[in-house]
Amino acid sequence: MTAMSNSNTDTAATREPVAMPAVGQSRAEIDRLLRSVLCDVLGLDKADVDEFDADTGLFGHLPELDSMAVAGLLTEIEDRIDIVIEDDDVDGEMLETYGGLLAFTEGKVAER
Repeated sequence: MTAMSNSNTDTAATREPVAMPAVGQSRAEIDRLLRSVLCDVLGLDKADVDEFDADTGLFGHLPELDSMAVAGLLTEIEDRIDIVIEDDDVDGEMLETYGGLLAFTEGKVAER
């Protein structure tokens, strides 16, 4: 076995652990994880994201969420919430509002 360099170890030690949700995860936990993903991927301020409600506009409303950021956002949602998002699942409605994205994510968790 090859020894790992300190730089790899340091990087792994500084990353926040990925939260692996349990089946039947609560809406509050999914909401918390989703808000965390939005902050981390889009560089949004936590206080601003904490103010999001179901009607808060996302795609087309947040300059940080452009077409290039969508793939990164969805990949991070898959990783942190342990779901699979198929290309056919992605549409404008799911990304239009925070409530739409939350409902979509809850639906994917329920499919597991």
